[in-house]
Amino acid sequence: MSIEVLLLSDVPSLGVAGATVKVSDGYARNYLLPKGLAGPVTPATLRRLEKLRKEREELARLQLAEARAKAAKIKGLSVTVRAKTTDGKKLYGSVSANDIVEALAKQGVEVDRSQIELEQPLHEVGQFAVPVKLHAEVSVEIKVWIVEE
Repeated sequence: MSIEVLLLSDVPSLGVAGATVKVSDGYARNYLLPKGLAGPVTPATLRRLEKLRKEREELARLQLAEARAKAAKIKGLSVTVRAKTTDGKKLYGSVSANDIVEALAKQGVEVDRSQIELEQPLHEVGQFAVPVKLHAEVSVEIKVWIVEE
């Protein structure tokens, strides 16, 4: 037997929020309905889905505005990281995203380590442009100066 349910949030390999899908009774009864991922197709569920959609849109709008404000604060910012070197050019260790986050925190800017988009840790003295992704739509570059300690 199968039942038709309205998805209240995105479910991998099943569908996106707002979609009406047919699933087995057990899957709906034991997983989707108790976790609040879906509901029966009724006017009440449609109203609940609309309310959730509005709340998510408002939250996304606020997060985007916050990210844009932080990007304006960070834009053109440069940080200096001191590191030990072996020969004056090559670093004894490396400068990672954590080091950059700490340097930004000293300047009063709070970012998460996952927002620093370093492909690999930096291993040389010099100036580097490091992208910081604050939101899916907002990204900004900062200059990282690595100097000999």
